[in-house]
Amino acid sequence: MVAFLKSDLFLRFLGGFAIGAVGMFMLQPEEAPVFGSPAIAATSTNSATL
Repeated sequence: MVAFLKSDLFLRFLGGFAIGAVGMFMLQPEEAPVFGSPAIAATSTNSATL
């Protein structure tokens, strides 16, 4: 197990995971997407007209 943790394959995987995790946090949009609001408004409008 210790040999696997010190292996080049595991260290490369761990480094890629760390770079990916940092990239996910740095590249997040500042504002939340507004996908939910129009769908909810359209649903309430359609049910109100029926």
